[in-house]
Amino acid sequence: MAVRRILQLGDPLLRAVSREVNEASELLQDLQDTLHAFQASHGFGRGISAIQIGTPARVIYLEVEGRQYSLVNPHYESLSAETFLLWDDCFSFPDLMVKARRSVSVSLAYRDEANIPRTLQASGVLAELIQHEMDHLDGILAVDRALDRNSFMTREEWLRQGRPQPAGY
Repeated sequence: MAVRRILQLGDPLLRAVSREVNEASELLQDLQDTLHAFQASHGFGRGISAIQIGTPARVIYLEVEGRQYSLVNPHYESLSAETFLLWDDCFSFPDLMVKARRSVSVSLAYRDEANIPRTLQASGVLAELIQHEMDHLDGILAVDRALDRNSFMTREEWLRQGRPQPAGY
């Protein structure tokens, strides 16, 4: 299919609320191709939502811990009340880290690439990635989730402080 341009912070389309779709196979392939191109050029990346490539559709593609996830029209069934803090980053602002709070676990209903209804229970790394990408579908960015005005750091400063390379979205 095609590697697509990733919208950057400041592009008004990133604030759009995505719509449900009936078919997503070509879009999922574009997301996978774009994720792989980003990984090759930046050395990190785990997931991408359709809105980040300019298509306001409720579609997410993830690669986490050796597994691929194609999430079409996902919606939460539940989010845990228990939360944790993390430093979030994003393909749409790859040089900025944002300290945010996320739920420890989530339950998600969605359709897969074959349009089959599925559910997913996720915790840890997968849960925080799902929450990041689900926010994109509603026009919410990680910068909107910042704890306070001191919750920002450039990737360069992050690494200068001796922190490990973050996994990235």
